Amino acid sequence: MSRTPDRRSVIQSALGAAALAGLASGHAGAAAAAGPSATVRGSTLLDATALYFVSFDGLVNNNAFQKHGLLTHNGHQYAVWYAGDRQATIARRPLSATSWSRTTVGHALTVNDSHNVISVGVSPADGRLHLVMDSHSSGYFYVRSVAGLATSPGSHPWRADRFGPVQTSMDGTALTSTFTYPQLLVSPAGRLQLSYRTGHSGNGQAALAEYDGTRWANLGAWSSATGAYTTARGTSNARNLYLHGIDYGRDGRLHVFGTWREQSTAVTCGANLTNHDTVYVRSSDAGRTWTNAAGATVGTTGGTLVSVNSPGLVVDPLSPDHALMNQESQAVDSAGRPHALVSYVPGRFGQCVPDYVAGRVANAYNFHLHQNAAGAWQKREIPVPMRSSQRSQLVLDAFDNAYVVMPYVRVVAASAASGWTDWTLLYDGTAAGSSLNAFGEVVVDSTRVPVDGVLSVLYQERSSGTTPSPLRVIDFQLPRA
Repeated sequence: MSRTPDRRSVIQSALGAAALAGLASGHAGAAAAAGPSATVRGSTLLDATALYFVSFDGLVNNNAFQKHGLLTHNGHQYAVWYAGDRQATIARRPLSATSWSRTTVGHALTVNDSHNVISVGVSPADGRLHLVMDSHSSGYFYVRSVAGLATSPGSHPWRADRFGPVQTSMDGTALTSTFTYPQLLVSPAGRLQLSYRTGHSGNGQAALAEYDGTRWANLGAWSSATGAYTTARGTSNARNLYLHGIDYGRDGRLHVFGTWREQSTAVTCGANLTNHDTVYVRSSDAGRTWTNAAGATVGTTGGTLVSVNSPGLVVDPLSPDHALMNQESQAVDSAGRPHALVSYVPGRFGQCVPDYVAGRVANAYNFHLHQNAAGAWQKREIPVPMRSSQRSQLVLDAFDNAYVVMPYVRVVAASAASGWTDWTLLYDGTAAGSSLNAFGEVVVDSTRVPVDGVLSVLYQERSSGTTPSPLRVIDFQLPRA
């Protein structure tokens, strides 16, 4: 089923002639300085009655921190979600198709918790699809497909028996009994890696596992939960690092932005979450050794851990009093420079946000943070109010133009030619005449944009209580090289 939203809500970006004439200072890797644009290609229906319940101000089918809820590989796109009967479901379509084939994988969601998302990845060595799901500081569930399902899709029927049994380990390799936030990515060596948190909010560690095409290995934790963090109000001695993402650049370097969340609320004002600071680490050996932006080693996976007291981590300092969002978004440009999206309530609205959700809905803004050619960090407020407590997503196109997909499918963008200063609203899913009725956070397919310049956005329609609602994917055509 296909449905095209009202195109009157599509706003093309207006860039000056000077911005289109040449490359921005320090910008490299783009064939020409084409400005950002987002043209709706259409919308497809994944499920007319997808599972719906609100917890932690979100939905289990469209949490922005999923990597990946939408994934493109070898000319096909994959989507994962829970159907109205709670069954974990996966669908695929050729990139040129407007309809999806779907099947279930033999697992039903255990609890009404929006953290318990499904993440999907592909192991290049054997062409399997891997699904990790249904966990929040608990055990997890894992399913993998037959070999070759992702690399030779035309040779395999799309049905449930193409997936193996549901497991509570990674094919025999145990990870942790307090598992959350699976993110699947492929290393430069072609190994499928799994990023996850072990432990709990305010007392947990970032960790990695890796699949070589034969078996999984647990590489271990790389961030520490211990150490003293002190503000004028008090001290906290435990925390966890929330990742904005974990992404390889074209040069094989691994990039991670994150925020710390403290266990003790003594460090903050009001009834606020204790998220503070934006930190950055990177790795040149597939996540074994971690350095700060200056290149100094700050930790090793399974060894000396990255901690709140490690030197040179903070690239954007912020106290715990401004309703800083955790697990926002990040990307790496064609020159290998890292970009992050952070959101919080700016200080002009006061130095204490007493209520996290209400404060963010009223006054939160997104900020674009990136490292320039000289290695300095630059930050700019995106001058479009969020009107939401939730997360946005950052994507870069073939020309390194930046797109931020905000809650309710509102798309703002800035050109690389301007140095990412000319933020413009391109599409507003809440505009008069729009029929999206999106709930809030969305899932984007960052893996498709390099393939054909299409930005696919998964969203779920607003409902009430536990009444199932439609789950859709809207496609935007971005500039192509």
